This record gives sequence, C-alpha cells and structure tokens, in this order.
Amino acid sequence: MAEPVTAPRINAAAMALMVLLCSVWAVQQVASKVALTEGMPPFFQAMARSAVAGGLLLGWIRLRQGRVGLRRAVTPDASWWPGLLTAVLYAAEFLLLFAGLQRTTASRAVVLLFTGPFFTAIGAHYFIPAERLRPSHAAGLALAFAGVAATLSQSGASGSLLGDGMVLGAAIGWGLIAVIVKASPAMARLDAPRVLTYQTVGALPFLMAAAALNGQLSWPDASARAWWALGYQCVVVAFGSYLAWYWLITKYPAGKLAAFTFLTPLLGVVAGWALLGDPLGWPIAAGLGCVIAGLMLVNRQ
Repeated sequence: MAEPVTAPRINAAAMALMVLLCSVWAVQQVASKVALTEGMPPFFQAMARSAVAGGLLLGWIRLRQGRVGLRRAVTPDASWWPGLLTAVLYAAEFLLLFAGLQRTTASRAVVLLFTGPFFTAIGAHYFIPAERLRPSHAAGLALAFAGVAATLSQSGASGSLLGDGMVLGAAIGWGLIAVIVKASPAMARLDAPRVLTYQTVGALPFLMAAAALNGQLSWPDASARAWWALGYQCVVVAFGSYLAWYWLITKYPAGKLAAFTFLTPLLGVVAGWALLGDPLGWPIAAGLGCVIAGLMLVNRQ
C-alpha cells in the first residue's frame, strides 16, 4: 500500500522569510497611495511596475540560466494556458487595486487586499489534495481573519463601498493565482522566475491597453517622492518580494504560507501610523493576538 503524500513542514528559515516579505508588502499600499496623491495615475503605476519587474526578471533569468533559459522562459509549452490565466488575473488584480486606492484609504486597502490568502487556503483545500485543511487549520484561518477584522475597525477614515469592493476583487485575484500555480502540474514544475514572468510580462499588454483607454500612457508630471514610491513597488515588491514568494509556494504548502500573510495588514497599519500618522489602539493588539493564535493552529501538525 502506497504511503500517503504529505506536504513539507514550514521550517524556521521559511518563516523568517515570510515575516520579511510581510514587512515589505505592508509598505506597498502606503507607497501606492503616496504615488497616487502626488501625480502618478493608477493605471500608469500598474503598467510601469509590471514592465520594470518583467524586465528585471528576464535579466535575472538570462544571468542565472543563460540564453537557453531565457528562450525557454518565453517559449510556449504545456504551462502556457494556466500561465496565461495567471497573467489575466495579475492584470485584473492590479487594475482593481490601484483604481480602488483612488476611492479608499491605504489602511483599509491593505487590510482588504490581504484577505487574498484566505481565498488561497480555501482553494488549496479543494484543489490540492496534499493541502487539505483540518478543523484546527480552519479555526486558525478564522482566527487570523478575525484579527484582520479587528484591525479594520481601527483603520482610520472610511473609504467608499466601490473602492473597498475593488480592492476585495484584487484580493480574490491574488488568491486564485496562488491556487493555479500549485494546482496546475505544468505550473508546479516551473521555477519561481518563470512563474512570475508569466504574470509580469504576460499581464503587460492588458495593463498597457487599460492605460491607453484611460489616457494614462504618457509620462506623468509626478513628484520626486511619487517616483521613489513607484521604484519601491517595481524593484523591491514586484521583482524581489514576488520572486521570493513564488519560490516559497513551490516548496511549501500554499495554504499554510498564506496564513503568514495575515501579518501584513497589521504591519501595514503600523506603517500607516509611522509614515502617515494614522492612530493606533487596542484593536491592533487584539488583531495581533488573533493572528498569532491563528498561525499556531494552522501550522499545528
């Protein structure tokens, strides 16, 4: 009788990397909001971050794998169709996110966006046999989600229902991408740079079309701080952090990794306090306690 297939346990190094990634992502929405308010149009931001990150990824592949690796990265194969689907979802995610940030606050956006891992965990439960959630794991995710809700109650000025809905749609797109990467046998065999290239480079035509339709293809007259904020999004977030994230989800259970990213909205609210002067209060402490308890349950053997 065959031994049951089990997913590898998340080790200390992976946990430390996830905490670092959460810290990087926590500042993302603040940076996006700064750029938006200082002259950087939303669809131009989405297009630019995809173009720069895609170029860096292709350069990384060329450096690490040579011309053969670069040719393989852009040649259609069995992963083409699921890869194209992730590209469409990636484009939709960031079009919704940046449009939503125009209509809601950065603190609300970071909380709403990082419900994405909740959808990842649910999808992994149904489509990835090795990552089924046991009752204790489901309870952990529920606790983590309660922590997000507690943080949302202290997120500052209210945003519009439309803006909040757009950001939530972006979260669903992000969650579905992670499930596709793990559930598709062809995608699961790819390395992290190739997976991310599908999204950044593949999404670029859709993002350029959206920018053109909204008159946002031209070079914007934005402040120096807006350009620095865009640079952070392109290089640190869209290239470095996503490369590390997709490497992690090819090695470890997507649902359990997803639970760690519930730390991001908590850190994001702290970033809003430090950089934008948002107030902190008891809901932050309550949310942090829920997230820690949820992580313990989700990673329980």
